[in-house]
Amino acid sequence: MDDKNVIQHIDKLAREEHDLFEAESHGKFTDADRERLRQLQTLLDQCWDLLRQRRAKREFGQDPDEARLRSEKMIKGYSG
Repeated sequence: MDDKNVIQHIDKLAREEHDLFEAESHGKFTDADRERLRQLQTLLDQCWDLLRQRRAKREFGQDPDEARLRSEKMIKGYSG
């Protein structure tokens, strides 16, 4: 997946996330929506991480295609 595809995927996930926030603000939010929102937030974190990895590899002369999607556990374990 190249940078353009990663960004397109992020955009798609962010639109779905926005739709769920909109539903929540109108009181139309189910438990399934809540779980999907949690999944989306994790997927977005993973995709942003993948994009950062790709950019860093490119910046340091490495192959950006070697970047890999990291696990939820690893992404949520970042301390910033």
